[in-house]
Amino acid sequence: MKVLIVDDEPLARTRLIRLLNDMDEIETAGEAGTGCEAIELTDTLNPDVVLLDIRMPEMDGLEAAMHLSQLDNPPAIIFTTAYNEHALAAFEANAVDYLLKPIRRERLANALTRARRINRAQLLDIGQQEGGEKNAHARTHISANISGNLQLVSVADIIYFQAEQKYVTVRHLGGQLLIDDPLKSLEMEFSDRFLRVHRNSLVAMQSVQGLERIPGGRYEIYFHVIDDRLEVSRRLATTVRKRLKGLGTN
Repeated sequence: MKVLIVDDEPLARTRLIRLLNDMDEIETAGEAGTGCEAIELTDTLNPDVVLLDIRMPEMDGLEAAMHLSQLDNPPAIIFTTAYNEHALAAFEANAVDYLLKPIRRERLANALTRARRINRAQLLDIGQQEGGEKNAHARTHISANISGNLQLVSVADIIYFQAEQKYVTVRHLGGQLLIDDPLKSLEMEFSDRFLRVHRNSLVAMQSVQGLERIPGGRYEIYFHVIDDRLEVSRRLATTVRKRLKGLGTN
C-alpha cells in the first residue's frame, strides 16, 4: 500500500513516516506540505491512501480532498487533525475516517486497513456542518479532470463563469476551463467575490473595468485584462450598476 503524507508541519510528517516505516506492506510514497502539493503528487505518484491534514494554509485538507475526489481513480483519504471530538461529529456522521493527533501506531494501522474513498457529497456536507457560516469553505481553486489529470486554477485568477448547456466555462488569466458545477452553486459559494450579471454569467468584481451602455438600452460589462464583453440582463441591470458603483467602477 502506497501512502502519501500531507501536513504543513514537518515534525508531524516525520512522525508519520516513522510510524509507517514500522508497518509491513506499507510504503511511504512521498510527502507534501500543502493541499496543492498533495494534488500534484497524487497525479504523479498514484498513492493508494492519502493521510491528509485538515488545517493547512492556502488550501485546507477538505478542499484538497474535494479536488482529489474528481480523479478517475481517486485515492482513499484519511484525515489527520487536532480538532476536538465535538468538531469531528460531521466526519463521523459521513463515515469519513480521521486520526486525532498525536497519532498512535495501532490507530493508524486500523485506519489504513479500512481506508476508503470519499465522495464529493460527503465532503460538501462536512464542510457545511464544520464551517457553519456562509462562504466558510469556499474553495481557493477550481479544478477539472483533463484526460485523467487535475488542472487547478486559482479563484483569484478567474475573470468570469459562463454557463453553456451542461457545462460552465471558467475564463481565467491563463485561458479557459470547462467544469460541470452548476452556476447557482458557484454563485452561492463565491457570493462575496462574484456578481451575477446574466442568467448564464457570473463576473469577478475585482476584474471588472466598467459598464457600457450599448444600442437598445442594454449594458455590457468589460474587463481590465481581456477584451471579452458580457451582456448584462435587463432584469439585473439596476442591481449590477449599484454594486459596481459601490466598488468605484464606472
